[in-house]
Amino acid sequence: MTGPTQRIEVSVLAFGPLSERLGGREHTYELPDATTVRELIDQVELSEWISFGLTVAINGERCDVNTVLSDGDEVALLPPVSGG
Repeated sequence: MTGPTQRIEVSVLAFGPLSERLGGREHTYELPDATTVRELIDQVELSEWISFGLTVAINGERCDVNTVLSDGDEVALLPPVSGG
């Protein structure tokens, strides 16, 4: 017999075109415990941005998309910078 699945809550800050895509800059998500950054990105339907050069930071520190999230984390989604 298994108990209820543990849940975590994370804050997501999206910048540039990502904020437009998500309908705003700041969001809160409730996720299953042991969710990775990649799984969060998949859930919010931004997977294609990984191949475009998406940078992710957790609590101000750059991280890999395979990093496991913890309750209370602040996840920043930063699109690649382009210039002319």
